[in-house]
Amino acid sequence: MRINFNVPPFTGREFDYMREAVENEKICGDGPFTRKCSEWIEEKTGTAKCLLTTSCTHATELAALLADIGEGDEVILPSYTFVSTADAFVLRGATAVFVDIRPDTMNIDEKLIEDAVTERTRVIAPVHYAGVGCEMDTIMDIAKRHNLMVVEDAAQGIMASYKGRPLGTIGDFGCFSFHETKNFSMGEGGALLIRDAAYIEKAEIYREKGTDRSKYYRGQVDKYRWQEYGSSYLPSDMNAAYLYAQLELADEITGARMDRWNEYWEMLTPLAQEGRIELPHIPQECTHNAHMFYIKTKDMEERSRLIDFLKKKEILSVFHYVPLHSAPAGLKYGRFHGEDRYTTKESERLLRLPLFYKLTAEQTEYIADQVKAFYRQ
Repeated sequence: MRINFNVPPFTGREFDYMREAVENEKICGDGPFTRKCSEWIEEKTGTAKCLLTTSCTHATELAALLADIGEGDEVILPSYTFVSTADAFVLRGATAVFVDIRPDTMNIDEKLIEDAVTERTRVIAPVHYAGVGCEMDTIMDIAKRHNLMVVEDAAQGIMASYKGRPLGTIGDFGCFSFHETKNFSMGEGGALLIRDAAYIEKAEIYREKGTDRSKYYRGQVDKYRWQEYGSSYLPSDMNAAYLYAQLELADEITGARMDRWNEYWEMLTPLAQEGRIELPHIPQECTHNAHMFYIKTKDMEERSRLIDFLKKKEILSVFHYVPLHSAPAGLKYGRFHGEDRYTTKESERLLRLPLFYKLTAEQTEYIADQVKAFYRQ
């Protein structure tokens, strides 16, 4: 059997809702399904406002606009993240200040953030890796004492929480992803979560090409006008229709993923107990969403051999981010503050195993058996 690393989620209702969107004769942005998705997220998370976007990248760009990031500002973030976390702020002229990660969760080390704060620092951008929350109490305390904003990169964090609070709702702004690799997908898409209602009107203007078109559609103004700079961050209602079919079954999808995650954990624990691999760590205060199951090998060489071994067994496994501070753009637009004790070393050991909605228990068992076979040989 061939097992891909990812298969985009599909429930069977997507085409029906997309057809309904066409019949509504409203397939551009902010149609009925866009509103349904936004309202679903608002109800689930308790955020003041959710604005669906064309990507998590664009959601983060909107957050950077709302935080009024400009030339010479600095943003503190982990180097172990996707490029979008940095891009959103670098586009506004900011410098990305990278700090090391915790080796247990692969999240930003909250104990190293404060030392990286300067008079130019404007934002802390924690990334909730694998849907496991960062130590947000500490981060929010630092932000409050230094008058900083917090933009949560919760691209992998929908349906996950920290001390009972949904990821993406703790900081000033939160950003979700609905890329095809995420737990719920619209192909390409995202959402901006806004904690403080005072930012909603400005966010709507930025999102609607700098106009007050949203107020016009609500009948609050008799014509819409160019109010500010902005861009088009609205997804098609066709994409939202596809997403809504999955949000309706969010508990079922999350439950199925959690079953597979737990099976991996149980079957690979003996290898971890022998010291052959390391398994993910979930802090007690965090509830994760089974977004990802990874293992850590001894080093990069062993990881490469395991990837090749699994590929011969028709299993596609992958590594993840190359640390941003070591990339050409990272050297150009950012700097690493302090010592890189774990970011590079741990990133070179991490291997992601297949995990998606329709993955079966039989497939999970086969994958785990092959990982064990590699270490038994």
